[in-house]
Amino acid sequence: QLQLVESGGGLVQPGGSLRLSCEASGSTFNYYALAWFRQAPGKEREGVACISSTLHVPNYANAVNGRFTISRDNAKNVFYLQMNNLKPEDTAVYYCAAQVSIETECDFDGMDYWGEGALVTVSS
Repeated sequence: QLQLVESGGGLVQPGGSLRLSCEASGSTFNYYALAWFRQAPGKEREGVACISSTLHVPNYANAVNGRFTISRDNAKNVFYLQMNNLKPEDTAVYYCAAQVSIETECDFDGMDYWGEGALVTVSS
């Protein structure tokens, strides 16, 4: 079992930056692909970014490519989502997730574990 806890959400102005963290516990961190999802009010949850367990290869949704960066620190059992040039349409509850995997690629299907979510509000 893997437990995930997000932190770092909050209110930020358009054009600003925010970093989300997701701390994992309860299992070996190395053999999981990790991902961030978001759900805006009235919309379905969507994948934002993921990073593979092997070689740490990232994959981004088109809407955030070039603005968001996903990274992981296996020694600390933490992974991050650095969000730059934030836009009002990035406002959502952000969820971290993990999938048992030893692949060099990742996607947004079949997550095994989820965090509780962290609210990010982009507004002036």
